Amino acid sequence: MEITVMNLSKSFDGRKVFSQVSQTFRTGDIYCLMGTSGSGKTTFFRILLGLDQPDSGTVSGTEGAFLSAVFQENRLCESFSSLDNVLMVFPKVTKEIREAVKEDLCKLLPEESIYRPVSTLSGGMKRRVAVCRALAVPFDAVLMDEPFTGLDEDTRRKVIEFVKQKTAKKLAIISTHQEEDVPLLGGSLIRLTAEEKGI
Repeated sequence: MEITVMNLSKSFDGRKVFSQVSQTFRTGDIYCLMGTSGSGKTTFFRILLGLDQPDSGTVSGTEGAFLSAVFQENRLCESFSSLDNVLMVFPKVTKEIREAVKEDLCKLLPEESIYRPVSTLSGGMKRRVAVCRALAVPFDAVLMDEPFTGLDEDTRRKVIEFVKQKTAKKLAIISTHQEEDVPLLGGSLIRLTAEEKGI
């Protein structure tokens, strides 16, 4: 798929978040979105997902597509296990789906932890569950808002490899504060600022 953003602008209470952003995102690539805090990365994602509307400009290519997402908040059901948090995104859970999800979770978490309530997990472990859930279902594109927050260096690299595996031949747009993530992901760096004309 191909998502095209043309002349996208957004302000809040008279404060310009970003202005005249134009960019094309294509299947098979990972795009790493960087910018200072307040530069509008989360707002940009919300517009692509159809959760917010721009002041001006257009987004095309998302019509009829399935967009998966990792938000800044993990948005997990705290009383559910990690396994059930991922399985809940499937309309029907078969034995095959359950085993595939367990296998994926065990790549990111100790096996015993996937059966415990999410409320008992650390912040970094919860983040990994959120990442796994976003990548579990078939998707056309995935948008990930700082998915590696709270992860130590070794875990970060493990999750990056998992993301690369799951997004192969897909479209992925990932925001990050760490430029070293870009070569690890094999991604293209895009900077988002309020001042520049486009990204």
